[in-house]
Amino acid sequence: MENFILITICLGAGLILQRFKIFAPQAPLALNLYVIWIALPALILKQVPTLAFSTELLVPVILPWLMVVIGGVLVLAAARIMHWSREITGILLLTVPLGNTSFLGIPMITALFGEDMLPYGIIYDQFGSFMALATYGTLILALYGNSRNSPNWRQVGYKIITFPPFISLTLALLLGPYLQHPTLAESFSKIGSSLVPVVMFAIGLQLKIRLAPGNTLPFVYGLTAKLILAPLIGLALCRAAGIDTPAATIAIFESGMPPMVTAGALAISAGLAPELAAALTGWGILAAFVTLPALAYLL
Repeated sequence: MENFILITICLGAGLILQRFKIFAPQAPLALNLYVIWIALPALILKQVPTLAFSTELLVPVILPWLMVVIGGVLVLAAARIMHWSREITGILLLTVPLGNTSFLGIPMITALFGEDMLPYGIIYDQFGSFMALATYGTLILALYGNSRNSPNWRQVGYKIITFPPFISLTLALLLGPYLQHPTLAESFSKIGSSLVPVVMFAIGLQLKIRLAPGNTLPFVYGLTAKLILAPLIGLALCRAAGIDTPAATIAIFESGMPPMVTAGALAISAGLAPELAAALTGWGILAAFVTLPALAYLL
């Protein structure tokens, strides 16, 4: 409960200060860079070495890729039935399969499940969401965006291996025992603890609550598919396979995260229905404060 209150306070403070324009427009970018380069890598270096590797960890690795396939099928089926434009189809193909599993996922896991469950969320985010954004996201932007150039897979691979959290994950996997020295682990823990308040404040500063006129149906369908249908399908798949573990619980929870802010930003930069992209990411975060606690209760 304390962590959930912390999230609410920091998000609310960001929304209020955004309204009064106290912070510079570049402030959210600076805070996001701090999270990507400092806080999240420190959290990874603290949490991942404590993992006991087993087949249980396959679930948070495989499920996000299944969610990409399921999300894509849900969007393409609806687009075919509703005769949605190429722009709307493209933005939904980015925002429904790809969730905000890092910036919002990690704080919500901490708040609703406890810090001990964070390693499973980190695995889901790094081996699933991030790599899916770099590969699947690049493909969708190439097919539906303004550019008609084929994806440069060499650049995609370079972005993956030079991404700070991915570098930290690699170091944590290779140097785990050495990183568990009490002094070093405590330092990582203190730095990593800044992630939740900083990221929620940054989200509040940049949250745009605009409903795109004329796009009500794809907006409602996109959020319903992302926040409700996707995690329920993930839950059904895990139960059908007889998988009921802490790793599976967190993987299912992560699959119910709202649309990824980065994916929405990329869609906007590619000219894919900017107002719809902003509405999906902005309202998605607010709606998640209702759907994610309900999902956590169900799990």
